This record gives sequence, structure tokens and C-alpha cells, in this order.
Amino acid sequence: MSIEPRVFDLLAYLIRHRQRVVSKDDLIAEVWDGRIVSDSAVTTSINAARVAVGDDGDRQRLLKTVPRKGFRFVGSVREAQVTEELRASDAPLTLPDKPSIAVLPFQNMSGDPEQEYFADGIVDEIISGLARTKWLFVIARNSSFVYKSKAVDLRQIGHELAVRYLLQGGVRKAGDRIRVSTQLIDAETGAQLWNDRFDRTMTDIFALQDDIALNVIGAIEPTLRNVEIERVKRRRPNSLDAYDLVLRASPHALSHIAEDAAIAIPLLHKALELEPNYSGAHAPLALCYHSRFSRAGLRQEDQTAAIRHARAAVATGADDAAALGIAGFVISLDAHDHATALDLFDRALSLSSSNFFALCSSALTLSWLGKATVAIERSERALRLSPFDPLNYLSLNAQSISYFQLEQFERAYEVAKRSVELNPRFSVSRAFLTATLARLGRSEAAQAEAKQVLALDPGFSVEKFAITVGIEPRVFSPMADAWRIAGLP
Repeated sequence: MSIEPRVFDLLAYLIRHRQRVVSKDDLIAEVWDGRIVSDSAVTTSINAARVAVGDDGDRQRLLKTVPRKGFRFVGSVREAQVTEELRASDAPLTLPDKPSIAVLPFQNMSGDPEQEYFADGIVDEIISGLARTKWLFVIARNSSFVYKSKAVDLRQIGHELAVRYLLQGGVRKAGDRIRVSTQLIDAETGAQLWNDRFDRTMTDIFALQDDIALNVIGAIEPTLRNVEIERVKRRRPNSLDAYDLVLRASPHALSHIAEDAAIAIPLLHKALELEPNYSGAHAPLALCYHSRFSRAGLRQEDQTAAIRHARAAVATGADDAAALGIAGFVISLDAHDHATALDLFDRALSLSSSNFFALCSSALTLSWLGKATVAIERSERALRLSPFDPLNYLSLNAQSISYFQLEQFERAYEVAKRSVELNPRFSVSRAFLTATLARLGRSEAAQAEAKQVLALDPGFSVEKFAITVGIEPRVFSPMADAWRIAGLP
């Protein structure tokens, strides 16, 4: 019998506390690391635990549901025997239907026993943070710490835990400085996908743990996103599930280019046919319709669809930071409901303060709202967490708008230039570059760039562009004047 690690952890926890009723909140805190989960997810895991011990929901001989109180394991067993039998299951576990990762205990490389607690604390923070990433299946601490201080082949661990990815690391202390090294591993091949190291001064130990964990989490999310997109490209089209379809659509949806949106839209609609309440499909679909509305004719039906799917992403993705961030961007620019958008950004960042989409989406919106300082701070965080992400043109555009507003035109030019390099087909990035060149007095270069804008978007005009982003006159008017100077209609 195959037992999923999370179900094993749930069952083991109930068995350990079989003398009392365990509440749903207790289970979520222990098994899901406090992550927001639905009642149906808990019920599904409870039912799976019953099946694992030969029980069912009707008889409840061993695992009882106590109405309005929780659950209690009532079987007469010896804990050591049960847990060993469950761990020794002959049938291999199967990979979940979404990316899966185990964070292994970090190695204490300093020889100082006190650093063991520090290293374990970092791992705990990383597991908790990753568990808030809705599209990622994260192995609970109790399972991954089985391998503490054991020399086990990484591919074997991946097989035993049924995960696609492993995160391992080490901690070394020298004087008042500490270095934490991390690497993300493909559990099937043993290949290294990402690595980094963090050098810090030992001050507040808990703040230090939080800082390192935040940086690791922020880097892993976009790394896994890009790896998963490449993986799904190799799959046969007729074998794709809803998650795979979203991955296949993502590069086109996230380019913000109307022609690319036309490729992504049918894939995302198909994903919603398979899973109607999938916030991870509603959010990019909202972005696609936003791109079509703002840069392909200003059609009312596209604007309506963008707002509808953005609100659906909010309704179905209360615990999905990325979906909330993207939805906030669309609701601000297309529905002009800026208060709701700002609330969604706050909710997204409270779920995951290092979520890439929550950071760059809010930075873009805040830049058009005239909140340049906050926009720059959030975009810098996104760039720092994922310095090589091809989607960094979004954060760079937020900075270009903000520096332009602050009349720091040379800095606005530098970031606009980098944005164009990352997404040369995106007319908006080139429009920002055009404006900065005009303000710097480089007339010929500005006029040449303006021609590139019109080649990419023949329908571009200052008036049309203002419909979505002309929110705050003190931000938009100076840029509009620069575009007119450069010859844009």
C-alpha cells in the first residue's frame, strides 16, 4: 500500500495524540505547517488515512470524526509498530500532480553544536514559506528530517519521498559572520538547478533566519517555475492536465503581448474546462485579456473578460499570492478599482512577502498611482530575489515609470534599456525608453525608438494608452509630453 507523505504525517500525529480529540486547526498547524487549506483538503486526507489503516468513513472503527471538535484515533496500537509498518510500505509512492519538493536538514559545517539549532530554524522557516506557495507540494518537516545526519543518495531520497526536487544546504560560522549555502537539486537526475550562498553578520538570530529563508524562498519560486515550463514542453499535448496547460500558456500570457495572448487564451480556457475553480488559470487569463484590451483595439469584451477573470482569481485563490497580485494589477488598470487592488496586494504579500508576481504586479500599479518610493522598493526586492528571471522586465518598467516621475531620467533610461533587452517585442518597454531619451535631449535616438514602438504596435497613441494607465496626471502627463516630443501620436 502506498501512503502519501502528508497522509502519513497526519496519521502519525493522530496516533501520537490518540488520548485526545485533535482539532482541525491542530492538524493544519502540524501537517500543513499552518498553511491555509480548505475543509475538503483536510477531509480528503482524513479519508486517505482511514483507507491506510483499513477503516472507512461509515464505520469509523479506528479514526473517528467528533462533530464540531475534530478527530480522534481510537485504535489500540503500539506507536512504534504502526509507524514502522507504514514507513516500510513496499509499494513506491507516486509523484503528486504538481511540483513537489523536500527541504532536507541543513548540514552544520562549523563544528559548533549550537549552530545545529540555527540551521534547523532556517529549514523550518523555508518549509513554512514554501508551503504557502499554492502550486507547490511541500513535504512536511517530520518526513524530511528522517534523513538528518544520514548519508543517503539524493536520488534515493527523491524516490522514497516521491518528490521532484530537493533543497539542501549547509551552515558555517566564523567569528561573528555566518555563511549559508543552498542548492536546488533535480531528484530524478541529481542535477543541480540553482545554488546560492548568503553571508551575514550574526546579530538577531531570528531576524537572520527570516532573512535567509525569505531570500531562498524568493529564488526557488521563479527557478522552479522556469524548470517546470521547460519540463511540460517535452510532454505530449494530449497528456496535459490543467496545471500543465497553465504552464504551457504561461510564457505567452506573461509576455504582455497581444499576439502571444491569442496563443495562451485557448490553453487557459481548456485548463478551466478541466478545473473551473483554478485560480492559477483565471489570473493569467485576466492578464491575456488585459493585453488584448489595452494593445489590440480597446474592445469592450476584452476589458469585461479581463475584469471577470481577475475577480474569479480572487474568489478561487484566497491563498494564492501570485493570483492575487496579478488580479490586483488587472483590477486597477482595467476596472480602475484602485482601493480593491491595493487591498489585494496587501493580502498577497501577507501570504508570501517574497512572491515574485505580488511584488512586480504591485510595483507596476503603484508606479502609475504615483507611489514611486514604494514601487521602487518592491521592484528592487523582486529583482534581488530573482536576478536572472526573464520576467524582470516588469519590475524594470515599474522602476522606469518611478524614476521618470522623480525626474531621475538617466536612471529611468538605464532600467528602460534593460527592460527592452529582456523583452524587445514589448512596445510598452520601448515606449518608456522613448520617453527617457526625449527627456535626456537625445532627439534622434528618441525618434528612432518611437518608430520601433509604432512598428510593434501600429495602433499606439498617447490617448489610447491613457485609458488604462492614465491614473495619476502628475505621473502620466510628463511622460505623455515626452512621447509627443519624440513624435508618437
